[in-house]
Amino acid sequence: MADEQLPPGWEKRLSRSTGQHYYLNIYTKESQWDTPDKPAEPASSGGPEQVQCSHLLVKHRNSRRPSSWREENIARTKEEALELLKSYREQIAAGKASFAELAQKYSDCSSARRGGDLGPFGRGTMQKPFEEAAFSLKVGELSEPVDTDSGVHIIMRTV
Repeated sequence: MADEQLPPGWEKRLSRSTGQHYYLNIYTKESQWDTPDKPAEPASSGGPEQVQCSHLLVKHRNSRRPSSWREENIARTKEEALELLKSYREQIAAGKASFAELAQKYSDCSSARRGGDLGPFGRGTMQKPFEEAAFSLKVGELSEPVDTDSGVHIIMRTV
């Protein structure tokens, strides 16, 4: 089966640990060893298909791209990034500053110019930890720090 035709929504991958092929549902990121015989079903979480969030990203030296519009070469440790993020979260929770104000000043994402607004997005668009946190929030709710390959974030669901 050199040119194996898979049903829509599936990818064939090679396991690094066993060297065997497996099949990945591109919607749910669930995998299986058996060749799929029907199209992959999107995750049926019962939740919304899309959310809209703002975020404040603090990168660190181990981020996948340790530079931003604010700093060309980010040298802070992950622990330092987390401490900064926690202080921003405390200011927002205490009403000392708005999420948008702090995101505009301190976020290492280009969304800073929009107060951290990422616009609407669906599942499978963002890195998995970010997506899981975003979709679990209620509108107006602020996340605890979320760690991704990009850095550490706080997320506020807006829609």
